[in-house]
Amino acid sequence: MSARCTTVRVLLVDDHAVVRSGLRLLLAAAEGLEVVAEAGTARDAVFEARTTKPDVVVLDIGLPDESGLDVLPRLLHEHPDLRVLVLSMEDDPQYVRQAFGVGARGYVLKEAADAEVVDAVRAVASGERFVHPVLGARLVAGDAARVRRAESDPLSPREHDVLRLLALGHTNQEIAGKLSISVRTSETHRAHIMRKLGLSSRAELVRYALANGLLAGADAATA
Repeated sequence: MSARCTTVRVLLVDDHAVVRSGLRLLLAAAEGLEVVAEAGTARDAVFEARTTKPDVVVLDIGLPDESGLDVLPRLLHEHPDLRVLVLSMEDDPQYVRQAFGVGARGYVLKEAADAEVVDAVRAVASGERFVHPVLGARLVAGDAARVRRAESDPLSPREHDVLRLLALGHTNQEIAGKLSISVRTSETHRAHIMRKLGLSSRAELVRYALANGLLAGADAATA
């Protein structure tokens, strides 16, 4: 946190105005925190960071124009002292690793209690890292599972979700809505799946899903 003032200046970045409104009320009621700006897109986040010079950015992953994980390094490049707290619906350890890998200082789920969000903002503002213990436990467990899975299955749990929805005929836009991710993130998952599995068409993808039992159950009838 900058030494220029004792109040932590916060920029909220989420594409849902209702979420931003709730966060603004929550942080405004907390001593020493001030929301100085809001943004609903990655582009606006870059602009507001340049204009308002916040101490902390509370950043969602699923933005409409660009993934929060893609814009995060750009924010830090322009503002090296900035602290970024990812606030997301994604509880897959893969996203936690990616977030910290590109410079996030904290990761909190949107389902977290209000007090936890406030504590997380204060922690990252003071230079600490913050991950809720439950999410941290999932991260450790996920690391162990990833090692066991690596030799036999190249796809992450989230990629399996995307693969199944693709095989059932859903578009990238529909997948983004179902999984609460951006369309660009959905497209990126699809590209990674095709590359990892060595597939070149949707027909091959459907055959792979069928062969591996991913379309079992009633939903398969809609494929």
